[in-house]
Amino acid sequence: MVTTITSSQEAIDLEEKYGAHNYHPLPVVLNRGESVFLWDVEGKRYYDFLSAYSAVNQGHCHPQIINALIEQAKELTLTSRAFYNDKLGVTEKFVCETFGYDKALFMNSGAEANETAIKLARKWGYTKKGIEDNKAVIVAAKKNFHGRTTSIISASTDSSARKNFGPFMPGFEIIDYDDVAALKKALANPNVCGLWIEPIQGEAGVYVPQAGYLKAAADLCKQHNVLLMMDEIQTGIARTGKMLASDHEDVHPDILILGKALSGGVLPVSVVLADDEIMLVIKPGEHGSTFGGNPLAAAVVVAALEVVNNENLIENAARLGEVFRDRMRMLIEKSDLISSVRGKGLLNAIVINDTSESETAWNLCLKFAENGLLAKPTHGNIIRLAPPLVITEEQIHECCDIIESVVLAYKK
Repeated sequence: MVTTITSSQEAIDLEEKYGAHNYHPLPVVLNRGESVFLWDVEGKRYYDFLSAYSAVNQGHCHPQIINALIEQAKELTLTSRAFYNDKLGVTEKFVCETFGYDKALFMNSGAEANETAIKLARKWGYTKKGIEDNKAVIVAAKKNFHGRTTSIISASTDSSARKNFGPFMPGFEIIDYDDVAALKKALANPNVCGLWIEPIQGEAGVYVPQAGYLKAAADLCKQHNVLLMMDEIQTGIARTGKMLASDHEDVHPDILILGKALSGGVLPVSVVLADDEIMLVIKPGEHGSTFGGNPLAAAVVVAALEVVNNENLIENAARLGEVFRDRMRMLIEKSDLISSVRGKGLLNAIVINDTSESETAWNLCLKFAENGLLAKPTHGNIIRLAPPLVITEEQIHECCDIIESVVLAYKK
């Protein structure tokens, strides 16, 4: 039995032989992380510019978060919700007060949290809005990414997520993102119970809507008695230079969906937040999770959010995001390989002046890795660049130097 990996190739070969082929990773095998850095099994150090899709906003293995994990693991890890535990209520109070809601419902993965939000919105639609049974509609946006469960992909327009996985769940209407006119038309349907959107579409390539779109969405939801369901799993917890991306427009969603950095990347935790009128439509036995709200996760969540506040990660993301985008704009002037940069805070993407079928972005990421920076393409010709929020200005410039040198050399 193999117990110790001695080379990157050995680890890759094992995964290829025994693992499902549902991912296409860069050929880098990691075994250690600290702050903004990762190391492979041969000892090479890299800057992490993906942050586990924004799950490690607080940096890898943050000592305060790890200590909370260790101390709680020594006492109690899991009870299930068949019983109370002494950590969940404390964490629910902390999270509700942090984000301004009456109630919290903890789950594990982001997909589970989105499934929870779907059920909440539908039950509210039937019991509060008075929608006829089995007629409720949730409006979603094209190019969204909320997860890969069968019900979630029923609202997706990504062919790779949908092909050969039907039949799909009814009850979704999919409209253009960042289109207020489309919102007005869709939300006028009296059977609509929820509008389900991301404040910035991350997986789609960091698409930032026009200023005013989120506010218009919130106003239209209120006008038509529709719940605004905001998926902030990737954009939340300081990533965009605000605690929530919706804070950029002072929007307070009816249902807030969080995950990823809620635990600092230490273990799977997600949460759905809503006020009593919405959350209390779910009764005992109607929804749950064996691991949801476990004491280990609860202790970690408090530590993870405390790190965000104590280390000023919101301010750091806002300031250094501007530094990063300025450097990328300067690079665009030097090279026609990059057509644009977009983002907020430290959630950014560069668009390669190429087609989505091209391998240019992938090849650039391979070169980034050779030079000590890890990033990954999305949708072919877009490279998402999102370091841990603990990164310093000096480190940002060093990383921009790596990106610039690779891009200019690739052009030659």
